Amino acid sequence: MLHDSIVDCIGSTPMVHLRRLFPTGPQVFAKLEMLNPAGSVKDRTARHIIETGMREGLLRPGAHIVESTSGNFGVALAMMSRIHGLRLTLVVDPHITSSNHAILKSYGAQVEMVDGAATGGSYLPARIARVKDILAADPAAVWINQYANSLGPEAHYRSTAEEIAEDLPGDPDYLVVAVSTTGTLNGLARRLKECYEGLQVVAVDAVGSVVFGNPPGPRRLPGIGSGRVPELLDESLVDRVVEVTDEESIEACHDLLSKEAIFAGGSSGSVIAAIRKIIPSLGPESSVVTLFPDRGDRYIDLVYGVATSEGLLAGTSAEDGESLVGAKAGS
Repeated sequence: MLHDSIVDCIGSTPMVHLRRLFPTGPQVFAKLEMLNPAGSVKDRTARHIIETGMREGLLRPGAHIVESTSGNFGVALAMMSRIHGLRLTLVVDPHITSSNHAILKSYGAQVEMVDGAATGGSYLPARIARVKDILAADPAAVWINQYANSLGPEAHYRSTAEEIAEDLPGDPDYLVVAVSTTGTLNGLARRLKECYEGLQVVAVDAVGSVVFGNPPGPRRLPGIGSGRVPELLDESLVDRVVEVTDEESIEACHDLLSKEAIFAGGSSGSVIAAIRKIIPSLGPESSVVTLFPDRGDRYIDLVYGVATSEGLLAGTSAEDGESLVGAKAGS
């Protein structure tokens, strides 16, 4: 299939029946968002936000966009900015992985590293302060806030959910999604609940995340959980919340690789761990659909390296690599 640009390769990701990992009981299907061109489900979010902004005249070639991130959304924005001729500044902190930092620089993004963690080891206040400084110095800059930007869920409502509905062999009984900004969960749940009466939505959160009102605690794996409640969160769409630990997620990543040969990121292990927790309570004829948000090469040190869980748990707390607080008007 011929495309005009790499951006046109976003979406239409395949779905896999996880027969080897779940050989008996409910059928489990996973959409491989890790196969998007920049490596994650965030490609869809970044594309929809940027292209909508350009179509509506809020962004033009040469415009300056700003984001606070150390994760997949930053990489996706860097790809989109390169294609559309946008100037991108990403504010990161020392918790960014070396691979993500290198990828962002390779795309040509301006990467600013903050220091000075707040009490508890969080760099989020410093990152947000730096974003505000950038906006004050450049009033024309646009801060893309995926924690509050309704275009994020809309991307998944329109594309990801529609693809899932087209590809599934039957009606799913459960949708299992890892949460951070909750944009993916929001868009998928809203659309698939319209398609499938009685669909149960299971949100997978990290132990130590505050998304659903739990007390904050140390978290090591990026890509799941948050140190703040996202503005996008709509708890009316969620039927059940399952929390998973870093250890459970890491173990599930290794099992996924061993049994299905799928080299996926930490949050993919999280959803597998959550499915294992709920599957004893599901009927044997049930159908479960999930998605794998990103691939494993960016988690070599954290998940697949020699140190694996011991090294991870000895490290510092994972920052909210995808989080933003407050949006610039019109973003």
